[in-house]
Amino acid sequence: MTPTRRAVLSCGLAAAVWRLAGRPRGDALARAAGGILNFEAAPARLQPAPYPAEPAAIYAYDGVIPGPLIRLRQGEELRLRLSNRLLDPTTLSFPGLRAANSVAGIGGLTQERLRSGASAEIRFIPPDAGFNLYLPHAGLTDPGQQGHGLFGPIIVDETKAPDVDLDTAAVLSDWNVESSGQITDDFANFVIGRESGRKAWVILTNGAPAPLKLSARPSARVRLRLGNATTARLTTVTITGVKPFIVAVDGQPSEPFEPLNSQFPMGPGTRFELMFDMPRNPGANVRLDVRGDAGEEDHPFIAIASKGEPVASRSEPPQLPSNPLLPAEIALESARRCDFAVSGGDAQAFLVNGVSFADWAPKPAYIIPRGHPVVFALANKTAVVQALRLWGHVGRLLHSMDDGWEPYWRDTVLIQPGRTAHVAFVADNPGKWALESAIPEHRVAGVGTWFQVG
Repeated sequence: MTPTRRAVLSCGLAAAVWRLAGRPRGDALARAAGGILNFEAAPARLQPAPYPAEPAAIYAYDGVIPGPLIRLRQGEELRLRLSNRLLDPTTLSFPGLRAANSVAGIGGLTQERLRSGASAEIRFIPPDAGFNLYLPHAGLTDPGQQGHGLFGPIIVDETKAPDVDLDTAAVLSDWNVESSGQITDDFANFVIGRESGRKAWVILTNGAPAPLKLSARPSARVRLRLGNATTARLTTVTITGVKPFIVAVDGQPSEPFEPLNSQFPMGPGTRFELMFDMPRNPGANVRLDVRGDAGEEDHPFIAIASKGEPVASRSEPPQLPSNPLLPAEIALESARRCDFAVSGGDAQAFLVNGVSFADWAPKPAYIIPRGHPVVFALANKTAVVQALRLWGHVGRLLHSMDDGWEPYWRDTVLIQPGRTAHVAFVADNPGKWALESAIPEHRVAGVGTWFQVG
């Protein structure tokens, strides 16, 4: 008998539930002597199917998927010692954190790749509060390392936490799994990378079969921090049962806005934060689903049940404090324009401005003076959606009619085939920075370049 998709991963897995409201920081990761977090990337085994199925080979940070929650207060220094127990080199990167160039973790560009058996200490103070993901970034092995389980959440708490009753992080990932419980994904298949990338049919939330099941009291205010750690799943998240507000995108607070038709696109590497008040009637349910591809059913992602006595309704709308470190305005009239065109794909490698990325070029695509406003024009001349990530900075997505920008900041932009997106930012973080695909299979297939600030 062929097991159902959910039954395949029904044994031996339990979702990590990070209930963050009212909890001390660092609650999911023990500190070693001297306040240093010992962090190990290593092969591991997972028993996704009952005996006599063999455990599946995975990779994990400290033996868990996702990796442990790293949680800091704003202004607190992250001190972490990474040990590489893999056979291949690796790094620990922090896209979205706007960290200093020397600790960004882009292997071969901002620092050396960490060889097998070696350790390195990572120390920095994240400038912004927000929710982000940490990921490996070593090169050709990125699809396999991330796809086998190397990813995790990092939260920098605001100085003053918003008033919520339930604060939970949920990280989306996926695998293709056979009936014996073994992972069947071929992360070294370069042909997949020249197309749309790997997609899997087993949807996981916080490392366990979706949905993540939560409960909250009627009228309770909920804050959901959502991260997409899949390697290539470009999806739409739908919300039913409640009126949600998006209050942060890609780790940065935004002007609160309602997603159109209670749904929003979520590409690999992106992060969204939602806030809403639960229905007042007990027994009401709130659901978040990941929309399936054509001819495929939607996948459950998160299910929240309304239980217990109601809490008092709040009069103030959901919102997060704005980030004072980001500019209120960007001088577009004096901005430098930098053009990037992604082409190729299908039977050939991808190219950025006519060059297929293999490793970091000796010269940058552009040199931008520190503090100068910039507009990146990102053209997608391929037949598939491109997810381009801006490192070290966050930008405003400009309106197509040049009449303003969206009310949020982005570091990862989805660009449809044949379209061009314009992203404006102030180049205030000096160093060598990547502009590349957030889809590791696309990076391996050629979507990557870099620019110099300062």
